[in-house]
Amino acid sequence: MVYAGGHISGAHYNPAVTLAALVRGRITLLAAVGYWLIQVVAGLVAAAVVRIVVGGPRGQVWSPSGRLLAEALVVEFLFTFALAYVVLNVATSVDHPNNSFYGLAIGFTVAAGAIAVGGISGGVFNPAVLFGGMAMGLFGTSTLLYLVVEPLGGAAAGLMFRLLNPADS
Repeated sequence: MVYAGGHISGAHYNPAVTLAALVRGRITLLAAVGYWLIQVVAGLVAAAVVRIVVGGPRGQVWSPSGRLLAEALVVEFLFTFALAYVVLNVATSVDHPNNSFYGLAIGFTVAAGAIAVGGISGGVFNPAVLFGGMAMGLFGTSTLLYLVVEPLGGAAAGLMFRLLNPADS
């Protein structure tokens, strides 16, 4: 999907990545708000489609608590940061114009995160996915805290990109 939409919209499917692009200075606030609205609606529409196709949620609701919640928040921040940082470097950097690897780099970052910490946090890394999952009853209320740490991860990635690439505006 990154390859499919990259040339159209920059493949902004993740509100935290959009925040990173905003902090980096790649998009305007008005564009970011538009992306955020569409991303959340798309997550909810995806949840509705899945519910129609598959039915209700299967298995237990994911709702980390106690120490596990702290661990989940840390890994959601770290992998959202990693994802947004990779996106900024492979898809927005002047050092990689018109590259053909951006989709693989982004996809493998998501896959690495899901494999490495999916069992700790559910491997969300995307507020729109969280909204869709909550609409389906897959995530408990404690995962609402992801709405704090995922945007922080995106913003930190944008700031890190600007710090390490001051000439790339």
